[in-house]
Amino acid sequence: MGLPPAIVTLDVEGVLLPEVWIAIADRTGIDELRRTTRDEPDYDVLMRGRLTLLEHHGLTMSALADVIAGLRPLDGAVEFLDALRARTQVVLLSDTFSQFARPLMEQLHWPTIFCHDLDVVDDRIVGYRLRLPDQKRHAVEAFRTLGFRVVAAGDSYNDVSMLLAADAGFLFRCPVNVGAEFPALPAFETYDELSRAIDVAIAGG
Repeated sequence: MGLPPAIVTLDVEGVLLPEVWIAIADRTGIDELRRTTRDEPDYDVLMRGRLTLLEHHGLTMSALADVIAGLRPLDGAVEFLDALRARTQVVLLSDTFSQFARPLMEQLHWPTIFCHDLDVVDDRIVGYRLRLPDQKRHAVEAFRTLGFRVVAAGDSYNDVSMLLAADAGFLFRCPVNVGAEFPALPAFETYDELSRAIDVAIAGG
């Protein structure tokens, strides 16, 4: 009997796209918004802090959308993702929000993405709704229940549970602190390296 079909799950920010909140911090000069899931493992703590900062500085959804509209995929990301999607099924699993993701997904040629939603009232971001807590891990476990072999890649603390739940999990351009805490996860720095590792994992290597 052959191997089960494979599906690849990828984080988005830091893997295919620049970090949105860092871009917002750079545009607004609010250094506290540079804190990401690379720094803070507790996503709720991170988001509550971000919402407090947005309210304090009067930043609207429109202002954030203007920053996001100027972002572009990381060098080589579109080619990497297009080639990967030609070989296997790919799903992006992200802790970003649908309001942020849509203009960016167009640049990536409309891959499937599972993410969260913001609550926006009168152009103010007043809250957020998770698809479900630890959605990346749950998605991987669901794909495995459906009979897929899952190969996953990500860069941050919030990706680790997904990587560990997959049949094969890889870190990509992760910060030193994340790589040091999870040395058992193979780490890569280029799309060529990651692509080769994914192909080997898909083939059952």
